Amino acid sequence: MDGTPVREEAHGTAGILIVLDGRMELAVQGDPVAVGPGEMYRVPAGAAHAVGPGSHGTLLIVEVPEGTVRTL
Repeated sequence: MDGTPVREEAHGTAGILIVLDGRMELAVQGDPVAVGPGEMYRVPAGAAHAVGPGSHGTLLIVEVPEGTVRTL
């Protein structure tokens, strides 16, 4: 993330957003969510979300198709 906003989008699968370092200013369904280093946020399938200006650092995105996650 380089401080540039990313426009609103939605996906057919859930996504897990993990901030490795820095900070992400996220809006999910219009609600603000701040995610700091070492934190993660799960965006549900179909939820509109956008990355706000000023977000910076390293972001790891994992898409999670429904029915593929198992709890051990």
